[in-house]
Amino acid sequence: MKLRSLDANSPGRRANWKALGLSKEDMEKPKIAVVNSSSELAICYAHLDGIAKLVKEAIREAGGVPFEVRTAAPSDFITGAGKSGSYILAGRDIIANDIEVQVEAALLDGMICLTSCDKTPPGHLMAAARLNIPTILVIGGYQQAGEIDGEPVDVEDVWSGQVGAIFGKKPKFPIPDMAENAIRGPGVCAGMATANTMHCVVEALGMALPGHAPVRGNSPKMQANAKAAGRRIVEMVMEDLRPRDILTPAAFKNAVATVLAVSGSINAIKHLQATAIEAENGVDVFALWEEMSDVPVLSPVRPTGHIRIEQFEDAGGARATLKRLLPMIDGSALTVSGKTLADNLADYEIEGPDVIQPLDNPVGKGPAIAILKGNFADTAVVRLGVRDGSRPEEFTGPARVFEDTATCMDAIKTGVIKEGDVIVSRNQGLKGGPAMGGGASLVLFALDAAGLAKTTAFVTDGQLSGLCLKGLTVAEVSPEAATGGPIGKVRDGDVITISVANRSIDVALTAEELAAREGVGVRVPASGYLDNFRQAVRGMETGGVLLPEKS
Repeated sequence: MKLRSLDANSPGRRANWKALGLSKEDMEKPKIAVVNSSSELAICYAHLDGIAKLVKEAIREAGGVPFEVRTAAPSDFITGAGKSGSYILAGRDIIANDIEVQVEAALLDGMICLTSCDKTPPGHLMAAARLNIPTILVIGGYQQAGEIDGEPVDVEDVWSGQVGAIFGKKPKFPIPDMAENAIRGPGVCAGMATANTMHCVVEALGMALPGHAPVRGNSPKMQANAKAAGRRIVEMVMEDLRPRDILTPAAFKNAVATVLAVSGSINAIKHLQATAIEAENGVDVFALWEEMSDVPVLSPVRPTGHIRIEQFEDAGGARATLKRLLPMIDGSALTVSGKTLADNLADYEIEGPDVIQPLDNPVGKGPAIAILKGNFADTAVVRLGVRDGSRPEEFTGPARVFEDTATCMDAIKTGVIKEGDVIVSRNQGLKGGPAMGGGASLVLFALDAAGLAKTTAFVTDGQLSGLCLKGLTVAEVSPEAATGGPIGKVRDGDVITISVANRSIDVALTAEELAAREGVGVRVPASGYLDNFRQAVRGMETGGVLLPEKS
């Protein structure tokens, strides 16, 4: 295969790269971007410089030339501090665009992406699909959780304890003690929140080598994975194996099934849809979600159940889950290994049924996540987890409408919200937030702390942390309030009905009554990049991508 980087060779390029230490021979070799989100701001990324070094060494040994490039590093707990968390989702698209303006502009031949916290996996997948050059994602791993008095403590405990304390709920341990002990090493949040969900998605899509997700951050296994990816990417370039050969409808079917089987984060839906848009493969992830709704829960990893992420990894993780799912998914999908998913799994044996159950003996029936539609929403997402009757799935009640998180939190604290209410928290969508900022997750933890999570329903056009699984919660309502959606027209006292069985969410108003009402429009001011995001972002049906509308 002819390398595209050779077409860009020029005396000026040679002069610059000679100054970096490249030889004449190097100019003829495959040139590989090592996309690194290393940051001293967040523990999620703190170890990636060391991993990048290993990847670069492996690329050189395999006959390639690595170039390390940096991108933004969004982290919920750190860069979520400003603008009510609006920079978090907005960072996903900066990553994809940043990769394009470096890797595509330099006409490099392939790339390795070191993928870590929530928004880097989709940012990397989107860039891979857009550039369509050979790409492998290296899973950045999860952090080691701590313990107090022999009991595990992680960052979920810190967050839920902090919100609960506002409402007088006693945490499992003193909050300062938990904060001191919750994180003992680099990597993403422990548990099947968005980061580990997306890590499993990456492997299920075939964009990581088999057996790489999830993985303990900076462990010998993770380091070996990184080296293997560094060697493999040079082969992929010579084979001309590209992301769009891998990111097919079959791959997305496999990824959706994996998320459902582990009751993963609802955020995977929009990230998969955004990737499908970039891959131009025509996949409607929302429709695919309903098509795969029979997939049962096979492993109740926290926050769904009691299984800890370490146990899930040790039981085989995404690879074992895919093996269990083979009768329901498409084994013909190609992967970065150069083999099909079925070939990758052919000789793999799962160690024991206790952590990842077989299909004929699941933990719970499907779906763990459902898409709702009705006169209240074109699409909305509800995370159900293990459907054991502990959370309501049918609900009818009067709306209690709030224009911002602070007012809603105050209403919970002062007892304004009662059992039977449907709490509507709006102005937190893609344009309204903007970028889905606003802190809808705080409301959910507050309802739980106040003892109202199971006797009320919560509806929002915002997104939820992957740590959230409490009560009947409907999120990412689309169209959102800021674009004239019904959620922006509902008023206190309007009766809302939610039915998981019917996959529906409706308000007791006629089409004429809804049309006659004025919506709230955009209420939250934005400037700088967030204003640019608001102007450019497309709807949830695209996963919220920043692409111009097609005429």
